[in-house]
Amino acid sequence: MTLAFISHPDCLLHENSPGHPESPQRLLAINDQLLSTGLDQALRHYEAPLATPEQLELAHAPDYVQAVFAAAPEQGRRALDPDTGMNIHSLPAARRAAGAAILGVDLVMRDDAGAVFCSVRPPGHHATRSRAMGFCIFNNVAVAAAHALAGHGLERVAIADFDVHHGNGTEDIFAGDPRVLLCSSFQHPYYPHTGAGTRSDHIINVPLPAGTRSEAFREAIREHWLPALDAFRPQLLLISAGFDGHVEDDLAQFLLTEADYHWISRELKAVADTHAGGRIVSCLEGGYALAALGRSVAAHLRGLLGMEAA
Repeated sequence: MTLAFISHPDCLLHENSPGHPESPQRLLAINDQLLSTGLDQALRHYEAPLATPEQLELAHAPDYVQAVFAAAPEQGRRALDPDTGMNIHSLPAARRAAGAAILGVDLVMRDDAGAVFCSVRPPGHHATRSRAMGFCIFNNVAVAAAHALAGHGLERVAIADFDVHHGNGTEDIFAGDPRVLLCSSFQHPYYPHTGAGTRSDHIINVPLPAGTRSEAFREAIREHWLPALDAFRPQLLLISAGFDGHVEDDLAQFLLTEADYHWISRELKAVADTHAGGRIVSCLEGGYALAALGRSVAAHLRGLLGMEAA
């Protein structure tokens, strides 16, 4: 199977503020791990295009897209919310991040790749239809899903979000659209303090307490996600791949390891193989302990490739 790896140098230039955990070093840590393990040789590399305003407006309010473009600073930095900033390179980076997800959908729908990983930043799953928040400017995976529905005529797209924070932006965008099944596991109570009360046939939220370990995490996925995904029979599977639930990551209190990310990647690959012709597009979300992030992404890619854990 061909695994496409989409990124762009612009994504290294975006910075929120000095010392911010969502830093360019995240992508460098991933690259270093893939090179040191030899996994890089198993990937087909692509550069992310710039998403157009029209493509972004498939998932976001036009007024919001216009406001982000207008807010892009010509010098210095500008805050979009207390956690989310822009420098002079942030708008191109955000457009590349969403553009990578769009390209990923096109690649798998054309059978030019079996699966795709978008190694991009800023992340996206907290960005709502009309608001930036939680380090996120545009909702990359939501733009990809909307593109799959509008551009490729799909009727059922699933999004699996295993970031330690609830994918509130993705839920906001697709709350009224049963063509999209969202499965989100997250620490609760915790930022952004949403999701635990959702009741919906097509939004499967799995709140888990601080201190959640491998066994409880895997059992929750088996009990809640996998039956819903099988019943939905997605034609395309998108992944919001956040690795901030790792035991070494200080931004949350899950106790997962790279073995858990390999496991869930294999489980999601099995779903895609059964229902979606193997079509998967995975987009990087969280993960801020650099060494753990690199190892976890490598484990994720091994799972998507059908390889055994390292």
